[in-house]
Amino acid sequence: MNLRAGSFAMAAGASRRRFLQASVAVATLAAASPARAAHRAMQADPFIETLIGAMSLADKAGQLTLTAGLGIGRRLNPGAEPGATPEQVRRNIAAGRVSGYFNVFDLDACRAMQKVAVERSPHRIPLIFAGDVIHGLRTAYPVPLGEAASFDPELCRRTARATAVEATALGVQWTFAPMVDVARDQRWGRVAEGAGEDTWLGGLLGAARVRGFQGSDLRAEDSLLACPKHFAGYGAVQGGMEYNAVDIPETTLREVHLPPFKAAFDAGAIATMSAFNEVAGVPATGNRHLLTEILRDEWGFPGLVVSDFTSEKELIAHGFAADEPDAVLKALSAGCDMAMQSGLYLKHIPDLARSGRLPQGVVDEAVRRVFRVKKALGLFDNPYRSLDPARAATDVRRPEFVALAREAGRKSLVLLKNDADLLPLPKAGKAIALIGPFVADRLDALGPWMVVPDFAAAVTLEEGFRAAMGPEARLTVVPGCGVEAATPGGIEAAVAAAQAADVVVLYLGESADMSGEAASRVDIGIPAPQLALAEAVAAVGKPVVVLLKHGRALALSGAVKDAPAILCTWFLGSESGHAIADVVFGDHAPQGRLPVSFPQASGQQPFYYNHRSTGRPEPPDDGRFKARYREVSNAALYPFGHGLGYSTVVYGPTEVGAPELARGGALKVTATVANTGSRAQHEVVQLYIHDKAASLVQPVRALKGVQHLDLAPGQRAVVEFVLSERDLAFVRADLATAAEPGSFEVWIAPSATTGTPATFALAG
Repeated sequence: MNLRAGSFAMAAGASRRRFLQASVAVATLAAASPARAAHRAMQADPFIETLIGAMSLADKAGQLTLTAGLGIGRRLNPGAEPGATPEQVRRNIAAGRVSGYFNVFDLDACRAMQKVAVERSPHRIPLIFAGDVIHGLRTAYPVPLGEAASFDPELCRRTARATAVEATALGVQWTFAPMVDVARDQRWGRVAEGAGEDTWLGGLLGAARVRGFQGSDLRAEDSLLACPKHFAGYGAVQGGMEYNAVDIPETTLREVHLPPFKAAFDAGAIATMSAFNEVAGVPATGNRHLLTEILRDEWGFPGLVVSDFTSEKELIAHGFAADEPDAVLKALSAGCDMAMQSGLYLKHIPDLARSGRLPQGVVDEAVRRVFRVKKALGLFDNPYRSLDPARAATDVRRPEFVALAREAGRKSLVLLKNDADLLPLPKAGKAIALIGPFVADRLDALGPWMVVPDFAAAVTLEEGFRAAMGPEARLTVVPGCGVEAATPGGIEAAVAAAQAADVVVLYLGESADMSGEAASRVDIGIPAPQLALAEAVAAVGKPVVVLLKHGRALALSGAVKDAPAILCTWFLGSESGHAIADVVFGDHAPQGRLPVSFPQASGQQPFYYNHRSTGRPEPPDDGRFKARYREVSNAALYPFGHGLGYSTVVYGPTEVGAPELARGGALKVTATVANTGSRAQHEVVQLYIHDKAASLVQPVRALKGVQHLDLAPGQRAVVEFVLSERDLAFVRADLATAAEPGSFEVWIAPSATTGTPATFALAG
């Protein structure tokens, strides 16, 4: 199968969506033809109406029920109903009491279950099989946050497309991805699953992933239904604590958190997942304003909403619903069509409808949405779609998938610091001490959210280094400590290895279970045993390269912060060791850029580049009675967009084509970018704006465009972006989106805190 199937056009100029309106001479998403095709399939359908008319209330409740997978023959998912047996699964399917299963990952089981559904259930309605396929299945790609560091929507589309081919070969038809929550607090563990702190970048990459998962035809065997999540506001949980409350104004909800969802829906997504959190006191799963008024009435979303794992039942614990029937009534009436795992819809919908508390029209509309999605996937015509056993032998861990994992890994690496050009290292002639708890580790190489991991295929850092250095490698490998615990004699062994080496490479950071769901942290620093290891090794006095393993921005300190070279390696997936070695030894130069800001201290969270200015902004010099902490300045240790290569790049001043942008017009913005070094450079050029005075205070900078530029040594290029009025628009107090006349600053820069701005005015 062609990995490029379903590729989207990349074009200069404005897209139709405000938040993807870079209107630049660089890759931006073109018109979403998959969205139009999917939405056409959502129109009123006589087949669906006839089917709904023939169903009982119990049948309808069954079609609104999604359950964790218990394959016929063997248990595969710990989330499956306790005490369930294969025979009970058969009976439930045959009785029409379930619409689909998730996380089965067993073709024989899926085929057996589907056979029962289409041959024995009352209306022969096919099941749908879903799964948590976040960044690969058997072939693991970088965690989404790491891949977001590429700033490359085409790369994200390609890895999602490869993931779809592999997942559908193993019986998955629907993935609970991409996560498009904007995350501005690095204490939140699920930062790892998204694209970071910026709304524009989140929309760009989220839409690309939808296109990759779904391809050009939802009915194709290798099309994987996307499910942008978590609708909405989940990335703004208070204190970065998982499942916590969200208390933000509607302007912030619409300006920051909703646009990536709209981008994903415009790209063709016809399913979404409600969030666990409440927004302004109303839990998302029972929030009619979110699920109906905005999603359906304003945006015209035609697809289905599935709850997150038991989130409809959790309306009771929230204090929003009195009991189970009340929870069902409020969730379904709000617009949550399908209940995941709790079984409450199946249990209570019939009685609620018969009593008149729940209008049957509400039930029918939810069923209608589920059927529209199943029909769009072609399940009514081909219930065994994506359940072909032959594909499991040909479409899993294909060589091109493994090669893509390596490419994605190296393009995701971010070089934070490289004093005295310590990197790249030579492959021969120097003794290297490879030290840290992850140097030979496979279990943490893949990262969080790998539900069917292939640990045996994971390439460790040691393996990557040895493959790059060859049989004559002078390489000593010492763990030194555990991730969160000291190892007897570990530091002593590490110090001895450092003393005998010319260069030390320290591999430090987080284990896979320290990022992802239910992995919030109050301290986002390196764990203490690893810091002690770093201090002891640094004291030896040898040059130190720090490789960070992580699923969030970290607060660096001590010997880690002071190391002459620091490289962000995230959780890179199956080819982690090879991808890192490719860059460390200079076969490829680093080209990633930070999608999240690295703070100076954990206590600065939430911390993000596109904050609003206060009335007392921190001055460049130290000053009291300003908006700042006593211990640190407000500057990032490493800002959003930052990332070095192995050459030096100089940006000229930003220039505008005219002093004023007319209403409905276009404004050219240019700058000269020069590679003044001796190596080739892949530069990620960024466009930022600032509205200097508006009816609502605007961010100090906002990303509006990106260009990827390859420069040979000594080469210079003029980079051009085009701004339109819509690029300057924001959500006003009346919730209308519009640009206001006045003065603006614009930067073409290598990060969110650098560059020389130009000014222009938007005409009144």
